[in-house]
Amino acid sequence: MVRSVVDELNWEWEYIMFKTNEGGVDRAVRVIAGIGLIVLAATGAVGTYGWIGVVPLATGLIKWCPAYTLLGIDSCPMKSRQ
Repeated sequence: MVRSVVDELNWEWEYIMFKTNEGGVDRAVRVIAGIGLIVLAATGAVGTYGWIGVVPLATGLIKWCPAYTLLGIDSCPMKSRQ
């Protein structure tokens, strides 16, 4: 009984936290901006704050943004399965 409740809660947590919430254009902009910031930081054109480009790059690659989850935003055009 307890095991099945824990398994159910675990599945719900994973579904809520890692459901794709970024569309194609959103992802492309994030990846391009992330790479651009990282390149600028690596070449010294901007300060070390340019390494923040890792964040949009990572979120674009994994198709999931934690801020979107918190704010209830979903730019992914896919229909959710029910």
